[in-house]
Amino acid sequence: MQNEKNNTKATISSPVTKKTNTIVIVHGAWSSAKDWHYVADYLTSEGNNLIIVNLPGHGSDETPISDVSLQLYVYEVLKAIGNETDVTLIGHSFGGIVISEVGELIAPQIKKLIYISAFVPKNRDSLLSLAQTDTQSLISKNLIVDEKAGVASIAKDAIAEVFLADAPIAVAEYVANTMRPEPLAPLAAPVTLSEGSFGKIAKVYVHSKNDLTIGYLLQQKMVKDAGIVRTYSLPSSHTPFIVFPQVLSAIIALEAA
Repeated sequence: MQNEKNNTKATISSPVTKKTNTIVIVHGAWSSAKDWHYVADYLTSEGNNLIIVNLPGHGSDETPISDVSLQLYVYEVLKAIGNETDVTLIGHSFGGIVISEVGELIAPQIKKLIYISAFVPKNRDSLLSLAQTDTQSLISKNLIVDEKAGVASIAKDAIAEVFLADAPIAVAEYVANTMRPEPLAPLAAPVTLSEGSFGKIAKVYVHSKNDLTIGYLLQQKMVKDAGIVRTYSLPSSHTPFIVFPQVLSAIIALEAA
């Protein structure tokens, strides 16, 4: 795309091609970029410029827990976006906190924020401050906090029910056996948002109606508080990218177009 901008002859003589949409996805807590491979297959086959960010300390990344912070997450997303413009930025779960802060910092580069079963913060909110108001979530009763190590885990026998009760058994077992502990520090870090930047970005929300990680009632409240009027609803657990990847991908593609 840079060559086309700098080369007038190339722009004039090239045939009209399908617009390439830049889509950036940020995964949630206790997750990684790898978990989005079903959605990635669909979106890349449609010719989109897809970037799935793997946050530090997740998946195969070995960043020391002591170095992991919300600011580091935000920096990783900013680095992935670089100079791209007209970006559709997507956050799942805790990823909603991250994309909100990113949107605040580079609002002119962001076309739209899409929240998928995600936290939508207001100024000075953190994941923990929002999660503490959730009366439907099963997280708190299954949370194992190791303050010395700086991480939190979910009781292994509850992982399937909490995150992906509607997923195939083999998938649920794989997740339960491979889930890494989550760094604590970013979960308590508040965001700094303003109406002049974050507030002006178009926003879309995809509800997961059978969610036991972020309850549907809290999802609805956050959407109302944020003034989000364009929403979708899926009859899924917290992981629609596993259970309904094609439908979710179609929503993303439609909104990114």
